Amino acid sequence: MNRSRKARGQSLTRRGFLAGGGLAAAGLMIAPSRVLGGEGQTPPSGKINIACVGVGAQGLRVMLNFLRQPDVQVVSVCDVNRESSDYPQWGATEFRDAVRHLLGTSAGWDELSTSREIQLTRTLKVTGGVAGREPCKKIVDAYYASRKASGQGRGCTAHADFRELLEKEKDVDAVVIGTTDHWHALISVAAMKKGKHVYCQKPMTRTVHEARRVAEVARETGVATQVAVGNQASEATRMLCEWVWGGAIGPVRQVVNWSTRPLWPQGVERPRESPPVPAGLDWDLWLGPAPQRPYHPIYLPFSWRGWHDFGCGAIGDMGCYSFDTIFRVLKLEAPITIEASSSENLPETYPKASIIHLNFPAREAMPPVRVSWYDGGLKPPRPEEFDADRKLPAEGLLFVGEKGSILCGFTGDNPILLSESLRKAFQPPPKSLPRSIGHDREWIEACKGSRNPPGANFAFSSLVTETILLGNVASRAGERLVWDRAGLRAANAPAAQPFIRPEYRPGWTL
Repeated sequence: MNRSRKARGQSLTRRGFLAGGGLAAAGLMIAPSRVLGGEGQTPPSGKINIACVGVGAQGLRVMLNFLRQPDVQVVSVCDVNRESSDYPQWGATEFRDAVRHLLGTSAGWDELSTSREIQLTRTLKVTGGVAGREPCKKIVDAYYASRKASGQGRGCTAHADFRELLEKEKDVDAVVIGTTDHWHALISVAAMKKGKHVYCQKPMTRTVHEARRVAEVARETGVATQVAVGNQASEATRMLCEWVWGGAIGPVRQVVNWSTRPLWPQGVERPRESPPVPAGLDWDLWLGPAPQRPYHPIYLPFSWRGWHDFGCGAIGDMGCYSFDTIFRVLKLEAPITIEASSSENLPETYPKASIIHLNFPAREAMPPVRVSWYDGGLKPPRPEEFDADRKLPAEGLLFVGEKGSILCGFTGDNPILLSESLRKAFQPPPKSLPRSIGHDREWIEACKGSRNPPGANFAFSSLVTETILLGNVASRAGERLVWDRAGLRAANAPAAQPFIRPEYRPGWTL
């Protein structure tokens, strides 16, 4: 069904993104800002053929979700790992139970959940599950075999290399990316250049330069894109926008955001031992564009997030969610200065704890605002408006306005006005923003030709991604950065450039 698509008016400035009578306000994306229709697109009544690239623990979960969609056909899976039992489950039999639920059975699939205990961190122990390309191919085939009456007859293919998949699987319409962070940009760009729609796990990319380039290719190709930040489609996000835009707390000049992450090891040295590579794992292909290093289980399948070469640390993992909400509520584009402090900053891993401050200029009718991030167990000062017995939650988001403050969950859920007097006088504004059909459905409908672009499309998400990754750059550079957005550089800190645009290993280009 898929053909190479021409760019369809995707030249989206942030100002244009927020225009349109409020319908596209803050990237909520109901009013069209580009047209996905055209020659070669998937007809609205047809199924879209999806390939899942990266089917470890999270990739398996996402694959199961797309299998449930009635207008999706998973036709291929891809992973550099054939199969292993060391993927973390968030329940003792999570993988087994999820597949049983999908297939509508109460028996079988016991092999997907092992009794193997995995000590992820000093305080976090989980049970190992089985994933990889062969188990996931088996799941897909079993699912469609149980529904033969629906007319599904083809089997699912499996590949180790995404380049082979893109070359051989001509009927793939869209690619779902569930790999480690350091692969997101390369696979996204390769798929988009082949005319494939792309759904990518967060963060959108590992580096600032990658985020800028991926957004450019999305505009050039005109495919439907979405980053896996589901809270962008939530009722809470829309309600926060309506409250703040309606003046509930007055002009916002400060936002504070704190996280319990990281759950994985950070602030550690590279291991000295080099055990053999497990059978079925293509270690060189797993590394891909990252510098060569010996295999060690400290990197995969879980703890890669803490390493500069593979992941984006705490703010890269979780800031994708909270900053998405902050950007929409406050109509942000890019910071002008960034500064950070942290625990010991080792050469190869992110610090155990960080504080990052980002300053944004005035925009539209909103004043300059300072956004502060805390992680690793650090928390901001207790707000003065707190009742005597109120404590800061483990994670949270606080919007501080001239009239009062809004405290909410990490992604903007369950917002409350801290001031009792404001709460008593507050009249919720009418619902002025259109509501989402659902995060995944936004993307699927866009793949099928909907004129409504997905809310977390690459053009919008690149702004969020660049910003949170600049927090990491400031931490690694060890100085306050003055951001030159047009030049994609820190104007005052040339030494930060290798962190903004790191070199790839020879043989790999974006």
